[in-house]
Amino acid sequence: MFNTSDCTLALIDVQTPLARLMYEHARLLENLGRLVKAAQLFAMPILWLEQNPRHLGRTVPELSALLNAQLPIEKMAFSACGEPAFLRQLEQLNRPTVILCGIEAHVCIWQSARDLLGRGYAVQVVSDAVSSRTPENRALGLQRCEKAGAVITSAEMLLFELLGTANAPQFKDILRLVK
Repeated sequence: MFNTSDCTLALIDVQTPLARLMYEHARLLENLGRLVKAAQLFAMPILWLEQNPRHLGRTVPELSALLNAQLPIEKMAFSACGEPAFLRQLEQLNRPTVILCGIEAHVCIWQSARDLLGRGYAVQVVSDAVSSRTPENRALGLQRCEKAGAVITSAEMLLFELLGTANAPQFKDILRLVK
């Protein structure tokens, strides 16, 4: 069991046009939007990353519009932990759990999960909010994350776990997000 005050959401590399090439990209973008909105409802920090944006473009408008109050962290390393700015911000937050979502499951998500686990963080990977260009690579990425010690969850499962109770003040807003 964990709570929102322990968590940081890491949104990794959901950039145009690569995001449109992902397996089940419409479902991916819908669930990513849910996670961002829920993190905002819970006042949970969001670390937003972009891989080599000069060549891969910027985050898809559907998500960047939700994050307009902050700037993305640019990175060249596949692992988020390869970017010093990400590590600095994460350490300043002092939250032991990182929730990973974005693309691609078998590259940046996997390498970020591996490195975060190695640094002592608890890692949750949201299975329906990560993808790869092929379902096989997506499945392999999730498998490697789980084998390394990450918890695999779904967007809806995570949201209700963060709520913990129907008495939570965010309950009705979360219900609207999942319906």
